[in-house]
Amino acid sequence: MAITAVFGEHDEKTLAQLNDVASRAAYTALMADGHAGYVMPIGGVAAYRDQVSVPGVGYDIACGNAAIRTDRNISEFTRQDLTQIADEIAATVSFGIGRTNKDETAPVDHPLFESDAWSLLPAEANVKELKEKARSQLGTVGSGNHYVDVFADRADGTMWVGVHFGSRGLGHTIESGFLSLAANQKWGTRAKETEAILDLEAPIGQDYWSLMNLAGEYAYAGREWVARRVVYLMGGEEMELVHNHHNFSWKENHFGEPLVVVRKGATPAFPGQKGFVGGSMGDDAVIVQGTAKSSEQEKAMFSTVHGAGRVMSRTQARGKTKGWGPKARIVAPGLVSQEMLDEWIKSRGVILRGGGLDEAPQAYRRLPDVLAQQGDTIEVVHTLVPLIVVMAGAREFDPYRD
Repeated sequence: MAITAVFGEHDEKTLAQLNDVASRAAYTALMADGHAGYVMPIGGVAAYRDQVSVPGVGYDIACGNAAIRTDRNISEFTRQDLTQIADEIAATVSFGIGRTNKDETAPVDHPLFESDAWSLLPAEANVKELKEKARSQLGTVGSGNHYVDVFADRADGTMWVGVHFGSRGLGHTIESGFLSLAANQKWGTRAKETEAILDLEAPIGQDYWSLMNLAGEYAYAGREWVARRVVYLMGGEEMELVHNHHNFSWKENHFGEPLVVVRKGATPAFPGQKGFVGGSMGDDAVIVQGTAKSSEQEKAMFSTVHGAGRVMSRTQARGKTKGWGPKARIVAPGLVSQEMLDEWIKSRGVILRGGGLDEAPQAYRRLPDVLAQQGDTIEVVHTLVPLIVVMAGAREFDPYRD
């Protein structure tokens, strides 16, 4: 049991979670954007021998980022053009709780719906109903820190589209169900959020692995559809796709042995592998790639950050609220005011649709600092300036985010 690397500085709660995970895993590491999660810290990497941690993967199975480099340039667009594109994104892509994708090009007939993995779900899961919900939600973004952004490359003005979300209700249902089964409870009951490690040689572990990968395929399909739809709305063509999960598990070789690697809020970064890492709604994002193989890369298990990382909780940022959804109201102010958020967004010239105080730039670390703390394990190949940020509204509640 070993902690191989800790990048950056972290609070006691985050490090305590890492130490707890390390007591069960073969190897662990923590990325510079790390902060406390449930059971396993966000930004954590844990490797097991023929086992997988269900809460390590998390409720939002296969949450991740996708970015597309287009053939368009910022010089081709006026501010009015960008404002219209922002409105079209908000009108075309579905954001928020349990929404459905009503766009006629939605990939509802994707081959994943014919996968044999669906047969592994127990009768209590109501496969027909779950599959229909999954069809309707494919290509919906959700709320929280999930987004659709349009960027300009700082170097030459090339336009990029970036998205961040996961497997929506499908992944949440799979995660919740296996947490219940691992606790010897029936599928569909609410199990306590505690560690649940499954043996991949056992039927339950094999079933989870297959369904986790189904959720991964679902998330990839959704993100790629959304990103490509936005490229179409811009009148552009796709020139390059960068795409990674950051809440997932893979079978890999590290430290001279085959291992099952769980990344929770951590991006794979093998030598030459590219990843899209967002900052906040008012900060630059980056395309990074893993550097040549080194001891630090090996200690990180070829992983890097997935974002800037929070410095305050959602409640600390927005304040205490009563109720949820459109009826939610703030009953005790937080550390971020609407004026603070508006001033930051205005100073950067970002066209914002949706978003709330809990996702304000002030609630996050600064991405350049976080990247610097990762050392020479990665290199920045593109710096992306945000032009348009579209998120769910401030009062949207989303049960499917991690």
